[in-house]
Amino acid sequence: MNILNLYFSFTGNTEKVALKIQETIRELGRNVETIKIISGDMEVDVLKYDFVFVGSGVYWQLPGIPLMELHRKLLRKYVAEVEVKPASPRRSSANVVVYCTYGGVHTGINEAVPAVKYMGQLFDHLGYTIVGEWYIVGEYKTEGFRDRSIGGRLGDIRGRPSETDLRDVTEKVKGILKAFSS
Repeated sequence: MNILNLYFSFTGNTEKVALKIQETIRELGRNVETIKIISGDMEVDVLKYDFVFVGSGVYWQLPGIPLMELHRKLLRKYVAEVEVKPASPRRSSANVVVYCTYGGVHTGINEAVPAVKYMGQLFDHLGYTIVGEWYIVGEYKTEGFRDRSIGGRLGDIRGRPSETDLRDVTEKVKGILKAFSS
């Protein structure tokens, strides 16, 4: 199984999750290529992988701008290469887990749903089966926003993703890879 772990992280919350995903996959004796998205100009061929983890923090209900730019670039590329087809036929053994870290200060998880759905669209268009949508709470770390880690809908989220959150990620990775191993 060729596994890609693709993520964007501005504050480090999503990076903690991505590195836990990488660590768990390697502990299972599998190879994984982990790529941190720095800009939308990056070159990555997601079609080389039959299992992808893709994640981002949530910024105003959407993933980070560099991830959105990369997704748009890849969609244009794959449309031109006729990899995107009407009715998006499924590719056998092509699966993706889409995840985010979010603070949800106003409406909780509802703020994160659009970001996860956005990230999943590229892969759905390419015929990947979305086998998981994970929402992981992450504290606000950006100057001017830190107070939101204690006064929002989710209560006190300082220190999240916590060790408990990361253990949950480990168990999810183990379960999903076991379920979809060839």
